[in-house]
Amino acid sequence: MKRFIFTIFLFLPILMFGNELADLNAQKFGILTLIPPVVAITLAFITKDVIFSLFIGVFSGTFMMFITQDNIFSAFIKGFVNVCNRMVHSMADPWNAGIILQVLAIGGVVALITRMGGTKAVAEWLAKKAKNHKSSQISTWLMGLFVFFDDYANALIVGPVMRPVTDKFKVSREKLAFIIDATAAPISGIAIISTWIGYELSVIKSSYEIIGMTDVNAFAIFLETLPYRFYNIFMIIFVFATAITAREFGPMYKAEIRARTTGITTSKNHIKMDDIEDKSILPKAGVKLQTSNAIIPILVLMFGAILGFYLNGLGALEGEILEQVKADPFSLFALRETFGNADASVVLFQAALFATVVAIFMGVYRKIFTISEAISVWVKGWKTMIITIVILLLAWSLSSIIKDLGTSRYLVGILSDSVPLWVLPTTIFILGSFISFSTGTSYGTMGILMPLAIPLAFAIGGYNGLTEHALHSYMIINIGSVLTGAIFGDHCSPISDTTILSSMGAGCNHIDHVSTQMPYALLIGAISIVIGYLPVSFGLPVVFSLALGVIFIFIILKIIGKKVE
Repeated sequence: MKRFIFTIFLFLPILMFGNELADLNAQKFGILTLIPPVVAITLAFITKDVIFSLFIGVFSGTFMMFITQDNIFSAFIKGFVNVCNRMVHSMADPWNAGIILQVLAIGGVVALITRMGGTKAVAEWLAKKAKNHKSSQISTWLMGLFVFFDDYANALIVGPVMRPVTDKFKVSREKLAFIIDATAAPISGIAIISTWIGYELSVIKSSYEIIGMTDVNAFAIFLETLPYRFYNIFMIIFVFATAITAREFGPMYKAEIRARTTGITTSKNHIKMDDIEDKSILPKAGVKLQTSNAIIPILVLMFGAILGFYLNGLGALEGEILEQVKADPFSLFALRETFGNADASVVLFQAALFATVVAIFMGVYRKIFTISEAISVWVKGWKTMIITIVILLLAWSLSSIIKDLGTSRYLVGILSDSVPLWVLPTTIFILGSFISFSTGTSYGTMGILMPLAIPLAFAIGGYNGLTEHALHSYMIINIGSVLTGAIFGDHCSPISDTTILSSMGAGCNHIDHVSTQMPYALLIGAISIVIGYLPVSFGLPVVFSLALGVIFIFIILKIIGKKVE
């Protein structure tokens, strides 16, 4: 009987949340559903061409869907047409359209700031504060933590501002891209006020409803998971540790040695990145360099986004929640609800557009350029982001074909068998990593895995006779492993949008960024399991795991890391 109940809990989430087409295709194709992500990822490493690799990955999936119905020639034609349709649908999606406009608009703001000499002024000011390669990396790390509210904004703001500083102190673009990427999703995912929290709370609450708990406080549960977000915490600490100790290993060590000894901060593949940079947006000759030309538009962008999250989210509230927010509009509850219900893609575009107006006004007022010149520079800033948009469209298209083929369903099905109590958090972490690495989306992974993890943890905990308090703690650990595993896999994935944006923001070849970051991500992932999820599953207090993890990071760097002189 217990076994029967356990089986029901195991498959109930899939039955309730499953997509019929995905389920059928997962059964039909089996292991072949892994072909699109495997093809895309493998070709990316072999060819060093992300756009080609993503296109072939998407096409391999659409071809599979039609080859079972038609001959090879017909399947080829229909598969190609379906790729085009998926790209159009990806662009037509309101959320994706907002992301595209946000990326383009922020690119325009950065171009205006650069033309006004603001970026160069900030770089020179930070260069005076940053005395060496260590302090320049720590400054980048701190700026990444400061832009905590959105991972996309983090990737697009920190890179262009800090790139001249890190270049001056001969820090490789690969290391810059890593610092940006490691302070984007990891910090946004654990920030209590961010564009992530609304989605995270929604998947937690809906998953608890599966086991009949409809009155849970999802925000309180979210807060309880924070100490168990081992990868996020350890990765943020690891970035600081590599900077302060000046120790690196693997491909990153080679990149840093190249930059430090030759002064060449970019690899031989960087020519592909240089092609998209427009020299006409560089500062005008004779322009007075003022840090305010960068700081004011960026602060307008950031505070405009924060205000926008509040107002946009407030407009989406209704009923009793709206009344509670009106009663105490600046409480933590009000901030949580408004930020959680805001449309981040629209708000960030609006904030970037407002920052554009402010930057143009400043440039015209200070007689740096005319309005027509400013608009021309702004549009050229959009052009520098075109390659990013193409990659994002293909990445979204790949995600859609993976969803329709049932790739995630297949992975969950083969890896979610009965496991011992102490193994489940680690298993969920690894499963989440697999799915997010293959799909390039942490959001999608959370949505797929959370409805499985919560009922599964509840069933296994009850099956093993845990007390009510112990069962609650056990479920918190597993929820944390879902949220963290999704970010770990996404952080490693070459088809992840945040990974792509980090490469672009740093001006680093995308494959160079992925190959240098991968060993670091895998190390922190391993530490998260060995020092994090396994010990706490056996009952070790989480505070000891966190302390041991931090100590272990510095020990590992001392043992395998090499000093970059």
